[in-house]
Amino acid sequence: MNASSRIGAFFDLDGTLIAAPSLEWRFFAHLLARDEISCANLGRWLKQFIKMILSDRFAAIEGNKLYLASLRESLAVEWVGAEMVLPFIDGLERLAWHHTQGHRVFLVSGTLAPIARAMAQHFPCPVEMVASELEIFEGHWTGFLVDEHMSGNAKACALRALTARYGLDLSQCYAYGNDTADLPMLEAVGNPVAVNPSSLLARLARTRGWCICRWHMSQISSQAASTNLPTPMEAQ
Repeated sequence: MNASSRIGAFFDLDGTLIAAPSLEWRFFAHLLARDEISCANLGRWLKQFIKMILSDRFAAIEGNKLYLASLRESLAVEWVGAEMVLPFIDGLERLAWHHTQGHRVFLVSGTLAPIARAMAQHFPCPVEMVASELEIFEGHWTGFLVDEHMSGNAKACALRALTARYGLDLSQCYAYGNDTADLPMLEAVGNPVAVNPSSLLARLARTRGWCICRWHMSQISSQAASTNLPTPMEAQ
C-alpha cells in the first residue's frame, strides 16, 4: 500500500460543499410544492415531534422522517436531476485535488442518503458515502432511519470504521466541516479544515490553529482555497 492511499479526505455536505439551506429542507419544500406530502404524513411527523421534543430534541427533529412515509425512493434522484443545486466550486476543486493525490475521498453527511448519493453523481471524482439512510419497503420510504442520524459523534464513529476498513492513517487524513456538529469528525484527523464556519467553530478553529477556508459560489476559485493545506488561514 502506497503512502497516499492511507490518506482519506472526509467532507461534510450541507453548509460545507453546498450552501444553506440544507438539501433535506430544499427537498422538503419541493415535495410540498408538488403536493407529494400528504396531510396524514405531516400529522404523523407532528405527533412524533410532540412526543419526543421534551425527552430527546435531536430525535424529534433530525431522527423524525415520517413526512416521507410511503413516498417513492426514486423521488430523490428525480429532484436532484431537476433542481440543479450547485456546490461551491472551491469545494469541487478540493475534491478533485484529493483524488489526483491518490487520497480516498468520502462524504460523511447528516443529509438523507438518497439525496446525497444523487448529488455525488455530479461530483468530479468518485466518493464513498456515509449518510443518514432511510428504511425502504417495496421501493417506498417508511419514514424511519435505518440507523442513527449521521451527525456529531456518529461522524467520528464512521471515520474510525472507514479507517479500519481501508487502513487509513488518521494523523494524515483531512476533514472538512462547517459547524460544531462536525467537531468530532474534525477532531479525529490530523488535518481539520473549517469551511465557512459558524461563529463558534471559527473561534475553536482559531484557538486550535486549524485551517479556515471561505468557499464561494464563484466560477473562479480562490488560490488560497486550493493550495498550501494545511497552513492555517484567517477567517474573513
